[in-house]
Amino acid sequence: MKKLLLLCLPFVANVALAQKDENAVKYAALITPKALKEKLTILASAEMEGRETGTPGQKRAAAWIEGEFKRMGLKPGNGDSYQQIYPLYADVITDKKLSVNGKQFTFDKDYSFTTAVPAGTWNVNNVVFAGYGIVDSAKGIDDYKGLDVRGKVVVVVDGGTAPAAGGPGGGRGGFGINPKQAAATTRGAVALLTVSSAFPRTVPTPLKGRVSMTKSNATFFTANISAEVASALLGRTFNIPFADLKDINKGTYVSELAIVAGKTVENTESSNVIGIIPGTDKKDEYVFMTGHYDHLGKNATGIWYGADDDGSGSVGVMQMAEAFVAADKKGIHPRRTLVFMTVSGEEKGLWGSQYYSEHPIFDLAKTSVDLNTDMIGRGDSSRKADTLNYIYVIGHDKLSSELAPINESVNKLYDINLALDYKFDDPKDVNRIYFRSDHYNFARKGVPILFFYDGMLGADYHKQTDTVDKIQFDVMSRRAKLVFHTGWVIANRDAMMKRDTPLNMPSR
Repeated sequence: MKKLLLLCLPFVANVALAQKDENAVKYAALITPKALKEKLTILASAEMEGRETGTPGQKRAAAWIEGEFKRMGLKPGNGDSYQQIYPLYADVITDKKLSVNGKQFTFDKDYSFTTAVPAGTWNVNNVVFAGYGIVDSAKGIDDYKGLDVRGKVVVVVDGGTAPAAGGPGGGRGGFGINPKQAAATTRGAVALLTVSSAFPRTVPTPLKGRVSMTKSNATFFTANISAEVASALLGRTFNIPFADLKDINKGTYVSELAIVAGKTVENTESSNVIGIIPGTDKKDEYVFMTGHYDHLGKNATGIWYGADDDGSGSVGVMQMAEAFVAADKKGIHPRRTLVFMTVSGEEKGLWGSQYYSEHPIFDLAKTSVDLNTDMIGRGDSSRKADTLNYIYVIGHDKLSSELAPINESVNKLYDINLALDYKFDDPKDVNRIYFRSDHYNFARKGVPILFFYDGMLGADYHKQTDTVDKIQFDVMSRRAKLVFHTGWVIANRDAMMKRDTPLNMPSR
């Protein structure tokens, strides 16, 4: 594990920063706590409804960011448009039936299934009960031991001691997989019915599913069922209490299960919002500053505001843009074209940046760097030192040997003096942070990246309590200034960033 704090290196001439650029100091001063708070209060407001990709709230946020880019004076980044639209698809349930031994059960009272299920009709004469359905080799647990589930429907009980979804970092950004489903599918099951204590449901199951970048091709059926449905499937004429289901013998049970699922596909869309400042003598080379403006949306219980994740990074990009535009208007133009891009779909699996990387507007071979900010307004409660006087920097030792010297130099030269913590660049990082934000889709195309991140994985991470009142705007301002100064240097240096360092990370 590497951790370099305020390191002063003997830079080569092309990297060394001998003295401050007073113009950079002047315009960085526009990145104030007040300006950041004003923008974030709007982006992370109830009006934006959690900004879930493909929803009206996300599109409202995109329109607001576009309006701000226009107000500042950024030029549109996609021809004459500020938005790069990409297609999405949503499944809508149109029919739903479930019966056991001829008895019809009621949707949301006795069972539910998601729109990710394949459409069709299933008639089954028996099911296999696999207890909790857990396989955890580290703990010596295998609930499938002695069971043949190939081609069969498996019933499992919710709960138990399942390993974290997807292993390290499971779940975030669409990288995780339900470990119980994984255990069933790898053993050849065709469906998984999970017995849940959440029936009857207090929040209706949405009949319109969450969006996807591709049309659904699901072949594996999943559903949640009540203890009453499970009792019928396991051959009981009485209802087994949920708490007692774990004690039922594993094995095959004879029962007549009939399921009908019907659905249609709706076409929808999302977008990345892009504004630019054209460069001068190196205008055909590009410096990107990115952050994702989407979050987790809302439901009947409330809104996931996403103030830190990643309202803070998106607003940081916007305020940096405002500072660069102010300089440009006074004749202090960047040599390279500056591209400010806020993307959607990050929480779904880096969709927006993935789409951009596959449909680039600007030549990726001529893209010098991507400086990505995802969560820069809070603190990591697990840290023992530095309080808030730090930022995690990811990518310093990957792809370009010039990244760390420039970033470390501006940190010291411009008196920002944050502790630059590189622990998430460790190839053995169990959180796999390197793969979990939008810089990754630039890095996989060979573009050097730096990712700035506050490490707020505990506390209010992915909770409705990630709100504006929790943001530390003073330190957020300093972190954004660090990114600004790094971008200023890279945009104006003689050469593009070298691509001379092998990637020392495992595969995604």
